Amino acid sequence: MRFRFVLQPAVATFVAIRAGLRDATKTRPPFLRSLLTQAGSRWKLLREGLKDIGTVLTLAVILDFLYQLFVLRGVYLLELVFTVSLLAVAPYILIRGPVNRLATDLKGHQKMRNKSGKQ
Repeated sequence: MRFRFVLQPAVATFVAIRAGLRDATKTRPPFLRSLLTQAGSRWKLLREGLKDIGTVLTLAVILDFLYQLFVLRGVYLLELVFTVSLLAVAPYILIRGPVNRLATDLKGHQKMRNKSGKQ
């Protein structure tokens, strides 16, 4: 069951990269900054983030539940919530914004290169 320490962050990272690239194509600001500074759209952003990471959360909860059941011989909800947050939610939140910024910067550099090539 130790593969959950690799699988959950890896899947969350994949989903975050996909969401960050989508944000960059829609020219949205970075996710975490928007979440913290834009009170009016905070719930919309949270719902969108939960929709993106819903599968990852489900997988993380199932894996941790099974681990606790078989190894610890019981289910500890607080530990489950902490583990899922640490292994699935944190990587998603921490990676989505930087991917957005990187993709936006690369898109900007490509536009500048195309403009200078046309002259």
